[in-house]
Amino acid sequence: MFYQSPIFWGVLAFLGLVAGYFIRQFVAAKAANSIEQKIKRQIEEANLKSKEIILDAQGKSTALLEEVKKEERESKTQLTRLEERLLKKEEQIETTASDLKRKDAQLTDEFERLKTGKSEVEGLKQKIIGELERVAGFSTDEAKSLLLKNIQDKFQEELSTTLQKLEKSRREEIERQSVEIITTAIQRYARSHIAEITTSVFSLGDEDLKGKIIGREGRNIRALERATGVEFIIDEAPDSIVISSFDPTRREIARMALQKLIKDGRIQPAKIEEKVEEARQELGKKIMEFGEAAAYEVGIYDLPKEIVQLLGRLHFRFSYGQNVLIHSIETAYLSSMIAAELGLNVETAKKAALLHDIGKSIDHEVQGSHVELGRKILKKYGVSEEIIKAMEAHHEEYPFALPEAYVVAAADALSGARPGARRDTVENYLKRLGELEKIATNFEGVKSAYAISAGRELRIFVTPEKIDDFRALQLAKDIAAKIESELKYPGEIKVNVIREVRAVEYAR
Repeated sequence: MFYQSPIFWGVLAFLGLVAGYFIRQFVAAKAANSIEQKIKRQIEEANLKSKEIILDAQGKSTALLEEVKKEERESKTQLTRLEERLLKKEEQIETTASDLKRKDAQLTDEFERLKTGKSEVEGLKQKIIGELERVAGFSTDEAKSLLLKNIQDKFQEELSTTLQKLEKSRREEIERQSVEIITTAIQRYARSHIAEITTSVFSLGDEDLKGKIIGREGRNIRALERATGVEFIIDEAPDSIVISSFDPTRREIARMALQKLIKDGRIQPAKIEEKVEEARQELGKKIMEFGEAAAYEVGIYDLPKEIVQLLGRLHFRFSYGQNVLIHSIETAYLSSMIAAELGLNVETAKKAALLHDIGKSIDHEVQGSHVELGRKILKKYGVSEEIIKAMEAHHEEYPFALPEAYVVAAADALSGARPGARRDTVENYLKRLGELEKIATNFEGVKSAYAISAGRELRIFVTPEKIDDFRALQLAKDIAAKIESELKYPGEIKVNVIREVRAVEYAR
């Protein structure tokens, strides 16, 4: 059959291919048209957006340009105003400069006129003086000398006689009143003075206690001496022990500790250290009691506790064998009596006298003179300036700023110099004075030297032709340094170099 023929199926296949080709071309063309439309539409949208962006950018750039133009206009306006102000300032400066030039010219003219006037006045003055000298027959210097000579010749003898009478009567009256006041004060004051020396005697009551105190192979006595810093002399006297030390505070601690050990009955190294520490603490309380008792005895009740504590420490301080606390009490009594006789401030004089040696309570711990240390202590604890001024001059380290300062210095000297107040062997005393004077006289230019105030001051007189003022200062330092290096002495020594030039003429 035809349908079964290969040609038929070949033609049919060819037609199918042709039809498929055309169909595919149609579909492809339709798809291409669709993509092209889409691309075209996107391009149109992009163009539209770009136009909008351009328009927006143009609007913003226009606004920005307007803002810049506005700022530029404002800047120009400000610059214009600043320029106007500068021009005004420049005009003012020019005006001021012109005024200054004009005033300077006026002042110059005025100065020249004054110079001319001064020259004319000076010339006129010289002319008048010359005329006066011509009329008087003397020069100016000759007239002055003649006038002074006439006055001196007329009144010299009268003035000299009057001054001598006044000086003599004044000196006699002052000496009479001072002797009367000092004598009255000394007579009214009476107090026994007990000067402790370098040893204290402790009574045991039982000789057998010495063995316990010594201990096995002397361990107890060594522990006591080590803890207290004193020396115990066991075999000096029966039923007693001698406590030896130059420090009275240590001796008192040793005495109190020994008393506590005997009362306790257990004497051994551990117990010794415990009792010595207890004694130290109790001594602090006793020192406060000593200070309070001294203040109450002289009638002073408003001292700070710190000052009272330091005052109590003076009970264990000695100067040439004299108890400093008793010396301070004596000085307070004498000062109050002398101040009352003179009509001065009794309270100020009494307080200043009681506290005048307060610096000695710490002078072995802190460097410096006891006067300077005392001033610092009193200032630190708020003591009034009047009392400080009244106490600081008792060794003449400071000027006598108040009348009460003279009273304190006099009372201090009286208390220290009265018979029995201070202990020192005559031999040692004279030897120390001689050594002081010998050291001073060995220096070149020294004419004479005198040790005064119980050896606390060395007064040196020099030859004024050999020693000038500057050399006198250096000489005092050199002598003080030599004394420090060669001599041993309690307290301090004041080196006083005196250079004196006298011009004497007699009017006959």
